[in-house]
Amino acid sequence: MNAILLAMQGALAQGVLWAIMTIGVYITFKVLDYADLTVDGSFATGGAVSAVLVLSGMNPWLSLLIALLVGMLCGLVTGLLHTKVKIPAILAGILTQIALYSINIRIMDGSNVPLLKVDTVLTPFLNMGLSKTWSTLAVGGIFVVVIIAVLYWFFGTEMGSCVRATGNNEYMVRALGGNTDSMKVLGLVLSNGLVALSGALVAQQQGYADVQMGTGAIVIGLAAVIIGEVIMGSRFSFAYKLLSVVVGSVIYRVIIAAVLQMGFVKSTDLKLLTAILVALALAIPVVKGKFTRQEDKPAAQARKEDA
Repeated sequence: MNAILLAMQGALAQGVLWAIMTIGVYITFKVLDYADLTVDGSFATGGAVSAVLVLSGMNPWLSLLIALLVGMLCGLVTGLLHTKVKIPAILAGILTQIALYSINIRIMDGSNVPLLKVDTVLTPFLNMGLSKTWSTLAVGGIFVVVIIAVLYWFFGTEMGSCVRATGNNEYMVRALGGNTDSMKVLGLVLSNGLVALSGALVAQQQGYADVQMGTGAIVIGLAAVIIGEVIMGSRFSFAYKLLSVVVGSVIYRVIIAAVLQMGFVKSTDLKLLTAILVALALAIPVVKGKFTRQEDKPAAQARKEDA
């Protein structure tokens, strides 16, 4: 039982850090209605950049800022490939993702970089006597609160509203004189910046950066977004929707940890488990909608008979 509780605590901490990546996925997948596969590459890029800079002696907090900017650059490349070269959205993301694999190896001068005996963003909290799990929660919580507040403000501005409108109906935005290409690029820049920031935090938390650390990140992000929507809904403000994404990320991690601890699946089955979770989360609203319509039919029929 103690092992399961410890695993749940670790999953909760990991979920908060990965929630930043999930928020980035939410911006493209839900807000911009854009299928961006750059995520798998930019997540690892953020980790690689931060790890290399920390090892070179840079302040770990400053390395997060550099990782954020590099991630934004990755999103800019994908955006320009799609909007200027007219490459389809999915293919543009795949091209950037493939290129980033080699770039990440170049950055790390190998396939991974261990962070041994160096200060990270967790160090001040560890020095205060907090455990690694609680230190991770503290750092992740601070970043999540700040990011949600900033995004809530930004998407309430004229430019942010234009980005949201582009995802809803880009033809209407064009008719009103808006530049949808610029809005798509801006959305991709914001998204991949957050994804890279998440990768940098995860790398510092786990003590190493690896070229494969972003593999499957897009699927994990989509799973968290969908789980959060199914459980918390999307009836309230934009801030509530962002919070639901964070909750979805935490729940996803807790489910994975619980299943692994119970021995139902092997660690090599995680990709299969993730695919099943995403499929189930997508199916729940459809099934729920069918049952609702079936329940409404007798009521509608009764009203017709009364009339």
